[in-house]
Amino acid sequence: MSAAVGTSPVPAASAARRQLPGFVVGLALLAALTLLVAELDQGIAAFFKDHDVSKNPFEYPLTAALIGLTANALLKLTGTYTFVRPAVRTEMYLKIGIVLLGAKISFGDLVTKGTGGMIQAVIMVISVFSFTWWLGGKAKLPDTLRAVMSSAVSICGVSAAIAAAGSVQAKKEEITYVTALVIVTALPLMVIMPAIGNVIGLPSDVAGAWFGGNIDTTAAVVGAGTIYGEEAQRVATIVKSSQNVMIGFAAFALALYFVTVIKGGEGERPSAKMIWQRFPKFVLGFVFVSILASLEAFTPAITSEISTAYQWLFTLAFVSIGLDFAPSALREAGLKPTLVYLAATVFNTVLALVVASIIFGVVF
Repeated sequence: MSAAVGTSPVPAASAARRQLPGFVVGLALLAALTLLVAELDQGIAAFFKDHDVSKNPFEYPLTAALIGLTANALLKLTGTYTFVRPAVRTEMYLKIGIVLLGAKISFGDLVTKGTGGMIQAVIMVISVFSFTWWLGGKAKLPDTLRAVMSSAVSICGVSAAIAAAGSVQAKKEEITYVTALVIVTALPLMVIMPAIGNVIGLPSDVAGAWFGGNIDTTAAVVGAGTIYGEEAQRVATIVKSSQNVMIGFAAFALALYFVTVIKGGEGERPSAKMIWQRFPKFVLGFVFVSILASLEAFTPAITSEISTAYQWLFTLAFVSIGLDFAPSALREAGLKPTLVYLAATVFNTVLALVVASIIFGVVF
C-alpha cells in the first residue's frame, strides 16, 4: 500500500490547479498574438501587392515566430513569462493542425509521397544519427547528450530529443540544451532554405522533401513549405511525418544499447510497448483524415473550414516557437555541443538535398 501512496496523483492535480490561471491568461495572450499576426500578414501582403510583388516574401510563419520572440522578451522583462508558460503548447497546436491538414491531401498522394518519404527517412535518420553520434564522441560529449542530440538532429527535433532522453535517462539540462539548439537553428533554416530553393530553381516536391528531411522541428518544416508554396507544404509535411514514425524505433534501439552496452545490464529492458508509447499517434490521425478526404467524406464548405482551422493552429504553433526560445540554455551548454550540433546540421542539410533530389526528382 505504501507504493500506491507514493505514486498518488494528488500533487500533480494540485500543480495543475495552480497553473490554471496562468494557462487561461496565457491562452488569451496567444489568441491575441495570433490575431495580431493575421492583421500584420494582411498588411504586409497588401504592401507588397501595392509594389507589384504578387507573392508575400514574409509569409505568416515568419511573422508569427518574430511576434513570439518579441513577446518572449517582453514577458521575461516584466517577470510574467513563467506565469503564462503553461499555455505555450507548441507540439499540441502543431499536431492537431497536421491531423487537420490531412483533409487537403489525397490518400493516393500520401501513399506515393509517403513511400518516398519513408525511404528518405530511413537513409537520413541512419546517416545523420551515425554522423552526429560519431562527432559527439570525437568532441567527448557525454553519451546521454550524444544520444539526445543525435536523435534531435536526425529525426524531428524536440519530440525526438524527449523520447531519446527518456530512453537513456538523460539529464534535464541536456534536453534544455538541445531544445534551444533546435529552435535557434530551425528558425533561420525556415527562411533560408526556401530562399535557396528559389535561387537554384528546385521543383516544389523536391524542395518540400528537402525541408522535411532536414529542418529539425515539424513546425519550421511546415513554415518553410508554406513560404515556398502549397505543394511544397504538403510534401514537406508528409516527409516529416514519415520521419516522425522513426521516433519509437530509435527510442527502443537507444534503450537497448544503453541497457546492454553503456550500463552493462542495468535498468529496465526495452519492449514493444516502448515503441508504441513513443510512436507519434498524430501521424495516424493525419492518415485517417486523408483517407476520409479521399473518400469525399467532407463537403467543400467543411474542407474550407478545416483549412482555416489548421492555418490558425499553425500560427499558434509558430508564435509558441518564439515564446519557447531560451537563449540562456545555449550559454549554459557551452561551445562544444553547439559546434557539434551546427556541424551535424550542415551535414544534414547537404545530404537531405542530395537524397531529396534523387528520390523525389528522379525515382518518384
